[in-house]
Amino acid sequence: MLLLMLFALIAGAGTAVTPCVLPVLPALLSASAAGGRRRPAGIVLGLGITFAISIVALAQITRGVGLASGATRTLAVVVLIAFGLIMLVPPLAERIQAPLSRLARFGPKTRGSGFWSGLGVGGALGFVCAPCAGPILAAVISVSASGNTSAKVVAVAISYTVGLALVLTVYSIGGRKLMEAARRRFRGNVVEQTLGAVLIITGLVIATNLDVKFERVLANGTSGANHSGLLAFLVDPTNGLENSHAVQSRLNSLRPASRFALRQAKAAATKPVVLTAGEQSVAIPGVKTPALHDLGQAPNFTDTQDWFNTPGGRSLSITALRGKVVLVDFWTFTCINCIRTLPFIEGLYKTYHPDGLEIVGIETPEFTFEQVAGNVQQAIKADGLTYPVVQDNRYGTWDAYQNQYWPADYLIGAQGNVEHTQFGEGDYGSEEAAVRQLLYDAGAHHLPPPITAHALTPSSNLGSYETYLNPKQYNQYGQMWASPLTAGTNAYRGGQPTGLNPNQWELNGTWTGTSESITPASGEASIIGGFQAQHVYLVMTSAGNTPRSGRVLLDGKPIPVAEDGADVKPGGTFTVTGERLYSLVSLPSDEEHTITVQLPPGISAYDFTFG
Repeated sequence: MLLLMLFALIAGAGTAVTPCVLPVLPALLSASAAGGRRRPAGIVLGLGITFAISIVALAQITRGVGLASGATRTLAVVVLIAFGLIMLVPPLAERIQAPLSRLARFGPKTRGSGFWSGLGVGGALGFVCAPCAGPILAAVISVSASGNTSAKVVAVAISYTVGLALVLTVYSIGGRKLMEAARRRFRGNVVEQTLGAVLIITGLVIATNLDVKFERVLANGTSGANHSGLLAFLVDPTNGLENSHAVQSRLNSLRPASRFALRQAKAAATKPVVLTAGEQSVAIPGVKTPALHDLGQAPNFTDTQDWFNTPGGRSLSITALRGKVVLVDFWTFTCINCIRTLPFIEGLYKTYHPDGLEIVGIETPEFTFEQVAGNVQQAIKADGLTYPVVQDNRYGTWDAYQNQYWPADYLIGAQGNVEHTQFGEGDYGSEEAAVRQLLYDAGAHHLPPPITAHALTPSSNLGSYETYLNPKQYNQYGQMWASPLTAGTNAYRGGQPTGLNPNQWELNGTWTGTSESITPASGEASIIGGFQAQHVYLVMTSAGNTPRSGRVLLDGKPIPVAEDGADVKPGGTFTVTGERLYSLVSLPSDEEHTITVQLPPGISAYDFTFG
């Protein structure tokens, strides 16, 4: 853990010199140059506090209540412009500074030299200081947003912030010395008023999103061939460190593992499986029945919303299901990994429900539109699910199980205890064998033959990662982008139709980025990426559920009919109506290609997945 904190400290210091923080430097330097010698300390401290809050606490708040992603930027704009106006009028600055200075007896002895007002300016800057989110910062934000914040996450966030703040302190002190030299040259309040104007201009720049556009110009100007050589170091000096095995292996420790998974791993290492003659009669030939252990009492279905496929939509409970074998399946309807498992889950239900198996699907959403009951109902119907499903919009049941994955299965015995866990795709024979074993233990000694329904399988030589299309997560899995995705409306100049390597991505046209998706702002816009897979899927929505059409190209040409996905028509066109996952490419086998998806305004793109 200490080593990960050291890595975070270095990463924070390194990202303080990236183009992403340049837009806030004028305000940082100008604010540090005014007031007394302790004002820079107040500014950097305020910036560090609000920056840490924004990446830990606000990550949970914005996810839970849907707070607009620009709310903190608006607050920062108000504070910066207000302080800038105050500095333009020296008598007003003195009147406001006087009462603030009296608070100094409760903290550092600034003698009215500006520590407290500096704290306010720094606090505003902390909400808009957005260094490029490498793997460490992205992991902190992701874990916090999932509601799994722990002492480890906070410690890593603080370490990252300290590294960032140390470099910014050097900037502040250096800028202050330069301003002191300027004061000796110019008389009166010229310097303070100039710095006040800089604060106002910075606030206006942030209000009009010119800061993110400036960041893009800098990044594009140094991107070259995917940030190679010296330019790569200048743009992202900590890339090698953050993507190293040492860092990646330790980032996994930030998200707490399910207690059931930990207990299962420990028990399996000490207790071999020995079946009785009766148990062997219900085992699946050629499949090893997994070890079943009491892993702890199963949590109830907590903080849920609408129920589906139950009489009258009534809710179920673990207590009321005592005596049955229960499979709790966490899924969400745009997750391709989940979708591929559904035929198997439904097959289990149809085969073993008469013998005492109950299945409850926990639909825990990844995107906001997945919280809509109508969308869930439509997905249940489209996937042919007949077992009970419940919405877990606030992650209440997810957190109760300490779950981490889609899909994830928790198998509960007749006594109400979790006895087996299964995460991700695959190993379906063992999971069915565990179901049969628990049913036998519950008294069902005449089970039907094993099921014939099988899950869909991903391609065997898959080389592409899941690719999120939003500013917060776009580089979470190490994809290479020609330009970083940023919030607001921005113009992009990608468009290379062929020759992109797998996991290289570009945007072309004008796009508006939000916390979940990107949407063309005007005219037709394109997403271009290299992939290695057999199937390509894209989560999309259309505003107001109004049918809108897009087009998919393969290597710069309309996709052939023999290679198009289930949602693509001849000529490469597709129509987006419902809020769901769309199948765009279906090849005979894993192949490398460049895909271009052309979208009109009104269609939002969320997430590419591959199979």
